[in-house]
Amino acid sequence: MEYRRSQKIYSQGDPATSVMYIQRGGVKLSVVNEVGKEAVLAILGPGDFFGEGIIADQSVRMGTTTAITPTTVLVIEKNEMIRMLHAEHALSDRFLSYMLARNIRIEEDLTDQLFNSSEKRLARTLLLLARYGKEDQPQKILPKVSQEMLAEMIGTTRSRVSFFMNKFRKLGFIRYNGGIQVHNSLLTAVLHE
Repeated sequence: MEYRRSQKIYSQGDPATSVMYIQRGGVKLSVVNEVGKEAVLAILGPGDFFGEGIIADQSVRMGTTTAITPTTVLVIEKNEMIRMLHAEHALSDRFLSYMLARNIRIEEDLTDQLFNSSEKRLARTLLLLARYGKEDQPQKILPKVSQEMLAEMIGTTRSRVSFFMNKFRKLGFIRYNGGIQVHNSLLTAVLHE
């Protein structure tokens, strides 16, 4: 399936029928509470799965997914995914590794939210979006991510994000050039705070 930027892939509460695999582009995973406040849980990219709760008999989508850039997604119906996980050992190994890594990331995100300042959470989020540690060559220019979305991801206000982004820019940790460019030096700032 092909999705254009800002197009919803599925919405919170929709019936869950398939697992999806991002071939190209990026996806925002978010949830909305009963009063309409949105929280961004993850930004996913090529090679990431989402909607995997269906494998554990999740009947409805727990969040909303939206394409953040033009995105190509492979849609795998539940029965086909289960069949492939049993028959294709390489896929099964990759899926299991992905799910374990995602679980570790969720635990790290929770720890970050509980114990770190919003400045440190923002720095960590920028590094994660740039895929530091995930690829041989980190993606230095981030996908189109607004300060509002960053605020939703780290649990603070857009004005706080703006303040810290300007601070990071003045310190040479990031640069704006048609997108956000993240420098390796930001990692040092996160580790030494």
